[in-house]
Amino acid sequence: MSGARTGTDHVVVIGAGIAGLAAAHRLLGHGSRVTVLEAAERVGGKLLPGEIAGVRVDLGAESMLARRPEAVGLAHEVGLADRLQPPATATASLWTRGALRPMPRGHVMGVPGTASALAGVLSEEGLERIERDADLPRTEIGDDVAVGEYVAARLGREVVDRLVEPLLGGVYAGDAYRISMRLAVPQLFRAARTHTSLLEAVRAVQAGAAGGQGAGPVFMGVEGGVGTLPLAVAESVRARGGEILTGTPVTRLRREAPTGWRVVAGDRVLRADAVVVAVPAPAAAGLLRAEAPAAAAELAAVEYASMALVTLAYRRADAALPEGSGFLVPPVDGHTIKASTFASNKWGWIAAEDPGLVVLRTSVGRYGETEILQRDDADLVEASRRDLREATGLDAVPVATRVTRWDGGLPQYPVGHHARVARIREHVAGLPGLAVCGAPYDGVGIPACIASAYAAVDQIHGDLRGMRRLTADPVQSLHGGAGE
Repeated sequence: MSGARTGTDHVVVIGAGIAGLAAAHRLLGHGSRVTVLEAAERVGGKLLPGEIAGVRVDLGAESMLARRPEAVGLAHEVGLADRLQPPATATASLWTRGALRPMPRGHVMGVPGTASALAGVLSEEGLERIERDADLPRTEIGDDVAVGEYVAARLGREVVDRLVEPLLGGVYAGDAYRISMRLAVPQLFRAARTHTSLLEAVRAVQAGAAGGQGAGPVFMGVEGGVGTLPLAVAESVRARGGEILTGTPVTRLRREAPTGWRVVAGDRVLRADAVVVAVPAPAAAGLLRAEAPAAAAELAAVEYASMALVTLAYRRADAALPEGSGFLVPPVDGHTIKASTFASNKWGWIAAEDPGLVVLRTSVGRYGETEILQRDDADLVEASRRDLREATGLDAVPVATRVTRWDGGLPQYPVGHHARVARIREHVAGLPGLAVCGAPYDGVGIPACIASAYAAVDQIHGDLRGMRRLTADPVQSLHGGAGE
């Protein structure tokens, strides 16, 4: 990018989610003067710490991929190293075909390397359909393909509906038959382009992952909740001289000759040498419409899914939960909830804060579903309790409940999203001192958002290596390789 910045410039970061805060943190390391402007009254975006019945919990994202360095590394930098904790258990289940069944092992985002890996989850007909993969002619996938479409063509729809769909839904609240394989499961996408058999491609990914991954945990949490990470980053930013203004929505963004920017937020007018836009796609579209109309049009076309999290607390004496971290629910089974996390089982610090309490949560809603999220909180709690009773036998009355709604919370990555992001960045690159980052571009997970922020900051300083790495090696694969 033209117009490399010096270390003494004033940079305005728009948005104080984890991407915007990570950008501010990195900018300070470059020696920039930093102002962060956030429309909401709090920082953190989709990372939200809270409490229920006196116990600290996450009301948004609850864990971060640990096999990428960005999120764990940032946590270390802001003083959270001694609070990082892996899950106490990572043994999950599927609630499907009328029972809780152990989550199959030996798969990549639900795509098996052998039919036997899905025994017990699929019907006999479904298992037999998988075996036909070896006899099918090559399926051309071109520049991109929907995960569900490709896997169903090779292995049958039952694999998608019973396993791929709930796993992908847990990441995107999306539809596997629309989600980009290139971005959602990049290792498998690359392998599928060089193998005729999908089963062989999966086994190749698993072999590569086995040789390249350490023995550390796949995911990591933070004592007190992952939602405390942005708070710690914000505290670090302020301690190093950065300014963070909440309740300050930006209403206007304009270039000022020759290379500066004018940022209007209410009655405030800030002049900046560079701007990092770290807000959801609809808000970014509005800000960029005047100066980058082509980028704004692309951003306006990004779709989002809404969801709600229902957190419930029970007396341990009344609530006997199954072992494990929780369960996923295939939408094809027709239940209301899409997943449940047994938070007290999964995170040791929750169990330790009140040993007499059991905390769990459910998720409701996915792309294209609107009716369920129009129900009031009491209805969502009752629907969750009904499904939990059917799945686990839990029939106790909770001592406390909380419903957290994430309207437009998760950007969707349909086929061709990578090309849309490339076009957005091409349009933005023509404006010196401007960069975009966050969940709409390089992945919805915490490490992806942080990597996106770092690449944006480096781009402003004339270094494009991080952006090239993101394009060549997406952060998006849930397990960083082979399924657990």
